[in-house]
Amino acid sequence: MARAAGAARPVSDVVPDGEGRTGDGAASRRVVEAVWRIESSRIVGALARYTNDFALAEDVASEALAEALVAWPRDGVPRDPTAWLLATGRRRAIDAFRRRSGRDERYAALARDLGEGGVVTGGPGSAPGPADDLLWDPDRIDDDRLALLFVACHPVLSKEARVALTLRVVGGLSSEEIARAFLVPVPTVQARITRAKKTLAAARVPFEVPAAEDRAERLGSVLNVLYLIFSEGSTATAGDDWMRPDLAYEAVRLARVLTRLAPEPETFGLLALLELTAARFPARTSPDGEPVLLERQDRRRWDRSAIRRGRDALAQAVAVGRGLGPYGLQAAIAEQHDVARSVPETDWERIVVLYEALGRVAPSPVVELNRAVAVSMAAGPAAGLDLVDDLVAREVLSGSYLLPSVRGELLARLGRNDEARGELELAARLCGNARERGVLEAKAAAL
Repeated sequence: MARAAGAARPVSDVVPDGEGRTGDGAASRRVVEAVWRIESSRIVGALARYTNDFALAEDVASEALAEALVAWPRDGVPRDPTAWLLATGRRRAIDAFRRRSGRDERYAALARDLGEGGVVTGGPGSAPGPADDLLWDPDRIDDDRLALLFVACHPVLSKEARVALTLRVVGGLSSEEIARAFLVPVPTVQARITRAKKTLAAARVPFEVPAAEDRAERLGSVLNVLYLIFSEGSTATAGDDWMRPDLAYEAVRLARVLTRLAPEPETFGLLALLELTAARFPARTSPDGEPVLLERQDRRRWDRSAIRRGRDALAQAVAVGRGLGPYGLQAAIAEQHDVARSVPETDWERIVVLYEALGRVAPSPVVELNRAVAVSMAAGPAAGLDLVDDLVAREVLSGSYLLPSVRGELLARLGRNDEARGELELAARLCGNARERGVLEAKAAAL
């Protein structure tokens, strides 16, 4: 069976026989990078649990990665790369404790467990010893990853810090990759991550899965971060590319992991939404990267496997919950688009009802604007324009290109071309994404 896009691979898949021999530097570096991308959250989570210091765990895990980039091309890839990184990170943590306080109580306890003066095993064929077994408890891995997500998405952090920290310590992305995805300088990303770790330390945020009574509130922060990451990948807010699929697929992968760690209704709802939306990615751009709008997409190119996975996740959200929440309702809307054979054959009346329900549980001007679009498809552009004009009168979404772009579309459908052109030109001026701005300019010119 083909592996789903964005799914994590077992480490054995990335350490083929014979790869990473001594002197085979490029191959060894590829293995290091692959192992880190797949296993970094497990490594940081295990080290954070063991040291009870999130910032230290992230730092020493990064140091272990740097050491692997030097040692593995020279000595060969160890038989258990993850255990090697764990052992190295743990030794680095002990060094840090020694530097901090010499022989304080915590260092003494760690030293007793690890065996003072031990050597990190790391040559070809090396295997983890008893100390590795002590740290690498398979029954705790899921808890460690879940705790890592909750810490990285803690409400004490800003939205930007949560996103950067999640991609770094849970997703395994480098600062350069995060900066490239969000079109910000690398030092900006590094500063956000550094400030986030200092903030967590100052707030004394414990490395733990929140208690049941606190988990629902905190889970919302985790889900929101994954939603933000996916949204930026699905439709970039700025830059020359309309989409950043790699970023979106990373959010899908993390959401898939989260459903295993926290099988709650809205977790399945978010996964369903991301899968059902990402299913349309193959048809959303032309070969030269130009946006292809929904009505012009070749639906035969949609990812049917992703649609099946999304519908399965949506069914799970219904099965484990008492009605759909905001992400589940958005997933149900996406499902209507994915199962329709064309735009005219879409069940727009059903979508209007779903948007009305979404507006009750998670009211926002964007939801109202999307409902107006659905109403225009179900009852005609005049009905949709009335709803949009109400948003204009209330002065919501000011400064956003979304409102004038929708209003321009509806005016054009009503034959009010001069007004429509003005709205579309305004939308183009407000739009930060070059590709989408080009689409709006072309629509205005056509009128």
